[in-house]
Amino acid sequence: MSDLDELPVVTDASKEYLNPRQLLDYRAEREACLDWLLTFGKKPDEAKGYALGTIKTGAYRMDRFYRFVWEREGGYTANVTHEHADAWMKHLARGESGAAHKRNCQKSTKRLFKWRQHEHGLGEWKPDITFAADSSTNPRDYLTRDERSAVREAALEYGSVPHYDSLTPAERDRWKRYLAQRFEKPKSEVTPDDWGQANGWKIPSLVWTSLDAGLRPIEVERSTVSWIDTDNAVLRIPKEESSKNRDHWVVGLTSRTAQALDNWLEERETYPVYDDTDAIWLTRKSNPYNTKTLAYLLRQLCDIADIDATHRQMSWYAIRHSVGTYMTREEDLAATQAQLRHKSPETTMKYDQVPVEDRQDALDRMG
Repeated sequence: MSDLDELPVVTDASKEYLNPRQLLDYRAEREACLDWLLTFGKKPDEAKGYALGTIKTGAYRMDRFYRFVWEREGGYTANVTHEHADAWMKHLARGESGAAHKRNCQKSTKRLFKWRQHEHGLGEWKPDITFAADSSTNPRDYLTRDERSAVREAALEYGSVPHYDSLTPAERDRWKRYLAQRFEKPKSEVTPDDWGQANGWKIPSLVWTSLDAGLRPIEVERSTVSWIDTDNAVLRIPKEESSKNRDHWVVGLTSRTAQALDNWLEERETYPVYDDTDAIWLTRKSNPYNTKTLAYLLRQLCDIADIDATHRQMSWYAIRHSVGTYMTREEDLAATQAQLRHKSPETTMKYDQVPVEDRQDALDRMG
């Protein structure tokens, strides 16, 4: 398999514009460009190319530039010019996407014209405008890779209590007092079943599903048992129940999360509070989770995981933003768009950035 097989040479969006002969011509144009960038693009005189990951995300942005040109010219052309590029920059400047996305689009366009300069004799493109940094369009806070793992493990520890049979009578009495407060019931009514509930799979399944699917608080609130397909390790979110209410979504889960959901669904059947509802998860007070209760849960998980959130806006969206950030890093923007259920690609572009720890690794390599 060549590196080109890993790249979006011709996107589905571009195929809609092209007839069969145009498609062949555009594919040849794209393959030549992308291959050159991978082999020579960074330092042509030294035959040093860009990394595959860099070109993979950039290929989508270059493709969008071509489609902008076709829309502007009223038809297909592979002969993109400096005038086209300047018009593209002005179009981006007027748009609502963030500065990081605009700068990355400009970088990708520069690489395209670097290829055209070396291989087609076109002069160097010098943009008329540049884009200043604007961190406000980036996700405010997100969990790092290590923090994601720590929160995942903290969900197993959250609210856990020693096994009922392992306790002495005196220890059991103290834990009864704790569970009475936790479940808001008289101490005399605490039973061994309450031990099982304390060590149940509700919180791990909720947290792990959110770590995989990047669930918004409103999606946690609206989620129903019918969404869950553990046999195929996916959530199937119907159009009428999705947050944006536009499309059906099939969202991937890890096998570990699918097993946690299986465990929870079996356990859930034993609790009367779920008899008359399809909600997957309810709070201790039998209410759906919301922004406030989820933020409280995440803060508690951070405490268990020793994550310092003092100067961070640690809402449930920190989990969602981490999915977007690392899905883009591991795959591409198209994968992130599908996993996070974004209708518009522009919404996904805010995750088009390098995570801070990757930049720190780069500094270490630089010396």
